[in-house]
Amino acid sequence: MKVKFLVDECTGKRLSNLLNAEGHDTIFVGDWKPSASDDEVLDKANKERRVLITDDKDYGELVFRLEKPSCGVILIRSSTTNSAIRMHLLETLLKSTDVYKKFIVLKDTVFKIRDIC
Repeated sequence: MKVKFLVDECTGKRLSNLLNAEGHDTIFVGDWKPSASDDEVLDKANKERRVLITDDKDYGELVFRLEKPSCGVILIRSSTTNSAIRMHLLETLLKSTDVYKKFIVLKDTVFKIRDIC
């Protein structure tokens, strides 16, 4: 399934490029608005129905404690920053579950999924 993504600056342009190469509609925050605030990033993702991919744990607070609307967040907590390995982890995730309206913590060997109300 092809998904619309917004890739956070901290996560990197290489991963964004790999997702685009696989046919996903992907925007890199650094190309859209360098140094955008977390609120701006989450708002753009939500308005455009994109799943945010990030390394920034602050989005958990925005989505759950502050109840900011979100179409989905994938928080990468992998031990590597290697884009090819991260892409493989994302491909495995995408084959096994729908990522919309979910907050997903993606680790090296497991992922934790929580619904976003």
